Amino acid sequence: MEKTGKQTKNNILSGLRLYQQRQSHNLIHYVLEQFLFLFFGWVPTIVGIGIRGLFYRLILNMQGWAAIENNVRLRFAKYITLKNGVYLDQNSYLHACPNGINVGENTIVMYGAILHVYNFRNIPHSGIKIGKDCLIGEYSIIRGQGGVTLGDRVYTSPFSQIIAVNHVIADPEQPIIHQGITADGITIDDDVWIGSGAIITDGVHIGKGSVIAAGAVVTKDVPEHTVVAGVPAKVIRKIEKSDLLEKPISKTIYY
Repeated sequence: MEKTGKQTKNNILSGLRLYQQRQSHNLIHYVLEQFLFLFFGWVPTIVGIGIRGLFYRLILNMQGWAAIENNVRLRFAKYITLKNGVYLDQNSYLHACPNGINVGENTIVMYGAILHVYNFRNIPHSGIKIGKDCLIGEYSIIRGQGGVTLGDRVYTSPFSQIIAVNHVIADPEQPIIHQGITADGITIDDDVWIGSGAIITDGVHIGKGSVIAAGAVVTKDVPEHTVVAGVPAKVIRKIEKSDLLEKPISKTIYY
């Protein structure tokens, strides 16, 4: 009975230790983070944004002023860099792990978006880097085990996914969970627009000024200034300036 009680206690302590290791780089920093989230994370309106803009500097690398709404979840906050003008909407979730998340100037992370490095295998090139003036749409997911780099002015529409990891499925006799992963990384150049529900798979490079149609699954590199669509995604046309001369846009354009 005494042995069983001791084993249960050890299991609980081991579980708590594992939980803390998946949330912050050390216990002291974890306690500080949770203290700040408890007292300031829920405060609504511009008052809360102001308070968090001041006190979250104790746990984040904040370069300039960032607006953080209430109920934003931050993990491994020490490895999160927010540059001037960044906006994190309600219920967004940033989990940095070592190697971190870097969000560029004036970038907006919308409601429910998830930026998760998810590097629990010590992959050296993991991380998420987002350029300036980007928009990460509602419920978009960026998974950065293999490293994800977004250039400037990249727009991801709601429910899009950028997943820099893949499971090995080479042996039918082994459970997939035991076969390991590959993580080559994803690079998306400047001025790319990713449509709603599109999925960008690991190892892909998307060229400057390209458009990924809604629902597309991108498994290969995308040339610059092209539109791709379908499953798997294929080039359906090239974006050229002459298009405007031949077929002027008849709808009202807002800037």
